Amino acid sequence: MEDRTDHQPPLDRQGIALRYVCAALPMLFSAAAFVMASSPWDRDREVSALVDVGLGVVGLVLMGWRRRRPWPIALATALLTVFSGTATGPAYVSYVSLCTHRRWRQTIPVAVVSWLCLAASVGRDGIDRTAIVPMLVGTAALGGLTVFGLHIRGRRDLAASRREAARAAEREQLQRIEQAKLAERFKIAQEMHDVLAHRISLLSMLAGGVAYRTDLTSEETRKVALAIQENAHASLNELRTVLGALRSDGAPEAPQPTLAQVDALFDEVRAAGQQVEVTDTIDGRELLPTQTGRHAYRIVQEALTNARKHAPGSRVTAELSGRPGDGLRIRVSNPAPLGVIAGPGGRLGLVGLAERARMAGGTISHAVRNGYFVLDARLPWEA
Repeated sequence: MEDRTDHQPPLDRQGIALRYVCAALPMLFSAAAFVMASSPWDRDREVSALVDVGLGVVGLVLMGWRRRRPWPIALATALLTVFSGTATGPAYVSYVSLCTHRRWRQTIPVAVVSWLCLAASVGRDGIDRTAIVPMLVGTAALGGLTVFGLHIRGRRDLAASRREAARAAEREQLQRIEQAKLAERFKIAQEMHDVLAHRISLLSMLAGGVAYRTDLTSEETRKVALAIQENAHASLNELRTVLGALRSDGAPEAPQPTLAQVDALFDEVRAAGQQVEVTDTIDGRELLPTQTGRHAYRIVQEALTNARKHAPGSRVTAELSGRPGDGLRIRVSNPAPLGVIAGPGGRLGLVGLAERARMAGGTISHAVRNGYFVLDARLPWEA
């Protein structure tokens, strides 16, 4: 019967037993007085005692619904106290339960009825000076029970707020973990895009050369086929590495090229047929932080990939400059053909580059100037 209303916490067995013991105390005192009586009671007195105890038992039964119907039970048990002193225990416990709800429109009327029932109970045998003491004691008890009920509600609210704060902190922690996972997966996805876009665009260029050039010798055709095979194997190996990192929920351990391998990148795309003109004036390349060098390599790689996709056959100009304290600058430009429509995934590479530059603490811009598409990235490089 210990149902909850108004977000009340459940009571354990000890709490339920304690409340019923408190409610049954007046009944226990009456039973003890009956047993210890020095002279036998007359019949009328015995009937009156049985009625008193019976109404007290009714109060104990009604008390079981005090959490489901707080104010009707508190009112009903208060009315029983007019005819039964043993019903005072259930009435007081039910009244305290009502006070814990802090519903003043119900609590105040029940408190007034309880005080009137106290006055009626005390005045059943007439009102004299001796009635003042029980009235004062009963009034003080009623006020104390009101304060006690409000105190219990305050403790419950404090415990509930702490539980809610703990749940909120746990939810926030879980959200942070999920955000960290998503951020890490985004990095891996960006790594996968950079690697595969570069390799597949090289394969497309090499295959296109074989398909459309009829003047190639058998030796040249064999070299192109070998280049296609090597790039295909490299693509599979790099894809396998990135997918392995994704399955283990970790950052990709490889491939991890840095700016130290950018010359090999230029040689690779030149071997595939892309025309690249490089101006490299970086001073103190060995002092460049590894993470910054990694971002710089990927920016150059994606810029070359975009040039192959959107301006095939055009000459690409790459300018690399910088030094500790001044930052690192990467500027890649190529002719911007008119009327070229971006294919599948168009501009996604630029979005990824912008995010990569942001993660590195730098900036990136791109625009068409004087017929050339210019990609300009600036990364921090502390002294």
